[in-house]
Amino acid sequence: MRAAQVAQLDGPSAIEIVDLPEPAAYPGGVVIDVHAAGIAFPDVLMTRGLYQMKPALPFVVGGEVAGVVRVAPEGSALRPGDRVAALTMLGNAVAEVAVSPEHAVFRLPDTVSLEAGAGILFNDLTVHFCLTKRGRLAAGETVLVHGAAGGIGTSTLRMAQALGAGRVIAVVSTEEKAKVARANGATDVVLTEGWAAAVKELTAGHGVDIVLDPVGGDRFTDSIRSLAPGGRLLVVGFTAGEIPTVKVNRLLLKNVEVVGAAWGEWIMRNPAYLAEQWAEVEPLLASGAITAPVPVLYPLERTAEAVAALDNRTATGKVVVQVR
Repeated sequence: MRAAQVAQLDGPSAIEIVDLPEPAAYPGGVVIDVHAAGIAFPDVLMTRGLYQMKPALPFVVGGEVAGVVRVAPEGSALRPGDRVAALTMLGNAVAEVAVSPEHAVFRLPDTVSLEAGAGILFNDLTVHFCLTKRGRLAAGETVLVHGAAGGIGTSTLRMAQALGAGRVIAVVSTEEKAKVARANGATDVVLTEGWAAAVKELTAGHGVDIVLDPVGGDRFTDSIRSLAPGGRLLVVGFTAGEIPTVKVNRLLLKNVEVVGAAWGEWIMRNPAYLAEQWAEVEPLLASGAITAPVPVLYPLERTAEAVAALDNRTATGKVVVQVR
């Protein structure tokens, strides 16, 4: 099979398309003929050995796929020919064949294409976890998301109102990205330059109930200042590169929270939670209450470029590699 492999930790440019033996099935594993594979920011970090989980070299990049079941375990509810999305988690996704544990494989609604399906699980389930489990989103609350034109950002815009938000404010760096944010469901869009003052004006000084932040960096303190009393700042990642710190007196003064939201760590400790999430998200996708992502597609031969688009922050929306 063809696969996108990292043999040395030199960043996205080290990704090469190689021929490898197909992975062997294992007990409880579902063999999938991969049509498309999603790319996420941890893939960037793993190409440099900077992610908290470090696969042994060489490894195949990517952690999520969509495709068609070739072989399912005996007694499984899945059948050969089923269209599915699946998590491979620690690599092994951008390849013509993948094997995933059955608990991480889900039938796709007929309304969702395989290309879009490859972009659902990692981002949408992360956002679902953030807003429901960690953010305790209540009906009618206001959500602000940084990096709103990226994969996690557009997922938040697509999902927040279906999960109960009354207003969703997107923070983006350019007018081009503002168009992406509006197309994905933002009720308000502000530019990074002067964003905190703009949000204060939009909310008449009250602030927002939830800030979802996959960016980190120097906007962190202003995010805390932008919270309404009782608000929650959800720490999702640090695509800006800098890990910020917080003076806890700021939390005390406004009765606000800074909350870690590491979905991958949560599901590794609680594998059954994936099925709980899919039971809530799948009907919303099937009904159209949550729209499927419109992925930015790259052919397999350009996988290095696809990962680099997240590294240099030029990507808008969910990046997906077409394998077949």
